[in-house]
Amino acid sequence: MQGPESTSNVATSSTVTPTTPERNGHGATTEYNGSAPVPAETAVEPEPVAEAPATKKRMKRSTRRGLTVLVILAVLAALGLGGVYLLYSRNFVSTDNAQVDGDKIEINAPATGTLTNWQGVQGASVSANQVIGRIRVNGPGGPQKPIRAPGNGTIAVNSGVEGQWVSTGTQLATAYDLRGGIYITARVDETDIAGVHQGAPVDVAVDAYSGVPVTGVVTEIQGGAANEFSLFPESNSSGNFQKVTQVIPVKVALTDTGGVQLVPGMNVTVHIHKH
Repeated sequence: MQGPESTSNVATSSTVTPTTPERNGHGATTEYNGSAPVPAETAVEPEPVAEAPATKKRMKRSTRRGLTVLVILAVLAALGLGGVYLLYSRNFVSTDNAQVDGDKIEINAPATGTLTNWQGVQGASVSANQVIGRIRVNGPGGPQKPIRAPGNGTIAVNSGVEGQWVSTGTQLATAYDLRGGIYITARVDETDIAGVHQGAPVDVAVDAYSGVPVTGVVTEIQGGAANEFSLFPESNSSGNFQKVTQVIPVKVALTDTGGVQLVPGMNVTVHIHKH
């Protein structure tokens, strides 16, 4: 039989300790019931989704528009150049394979001997039958033969040297008649020569005088390709033939030099009128 004291002990031992809520360092509450604390679930906030900037789309559209405009301009430029080319090819035969030329006046040694009293310096003007030097034939005190200019002109090339020993026929100088003996030699492709005729007006552009209008007229069309009249015409004996477009020399007399001095050797571009 148990006494009141034992009953009291049983009641005391069976008493349940109440749970006490506690707050952790992050502000979340945990329940404590005398055993290990159980953490409360923490809510995870979703990360914000960055919106794609609309400026990129706008930039891409503007880039496409710019490229489209450039393509259109390029096409228009090509069409314009093509139209200009067709217009020129319909009305003109053009070539830049052309130079100022002239009738040469060759001054040669009349005998074998020593060149003396030579006056054929470059740029000097000479007239027909003018004595411009002498050839001493048989040493000092020997007879001398005069060197005469065969025509009127201006010496462009001087090959003579005072005291030089020369042989008969040696070229001493080359002169040109710059006043009336200057013309243009244009070399036209054989595929275009059908559009060239004598008397056709010619527009000339001189490289040395850009923008100065020079005009002429076709006076002669050579009857064969320039290669056939060269000192060493090409021949094909190997059998490996390769077709090459030949050029036909066309002589253009000058009608207006634009007030500039033209000399042989200057490069020009000619536009020969077809009609």
